[in-house]
Amino acid sequence: MRITQEADYSLRVVLHLSRIGVNERVDAATIAEHEHLPLRFLLKLLRKLIKSGIVKSYRGVKGGYSLNKLPKDITLKDVIEAIDGPILVNRCLADPLYCSAKRAGKCEIHNALSSIQISLIENLKKVNFEDLKSGKIAH
Repeated sequence: MRITQEADYSLRVVLHLSRIGVNERVDAATIAEHEHLPLRFLLKLLRKLIKSGIVKSYRGVKGGYSLNKLPKDITLKDVIEAIDGPILVNRCLADPLYCSAKRAGKCEIHNALSSIQISLIENLKKVNFEDLKSGKIAH
């Protein structure tokens, strides 16, 4: 599995919003400048984060963006899936028809990758943005 550049940027955006505070609004240009992101690309990411319920937007003169949830309630998994969709180590884990060996469910490799995928997802669920912003995540 490879985290896309979109997901990586989105993780940075959510961390930025976590650091400024849940009810604090910030405009897209400020986020783009602070995180060194192209504004048009950022706006595309923000739409996906809004659709997933992680971020909310405000219109008007005092508009902008803020978190829609507390940082402790947003995980790495939430953001990655909001941008990239379900986390899959191999496509055969999503659909047995993709098994080129035609042994889905009986394949040792499938079973091993399934176990790894479950572990990866559980680990991504353990890391929330409250911990990230406060530096509680060890290297």
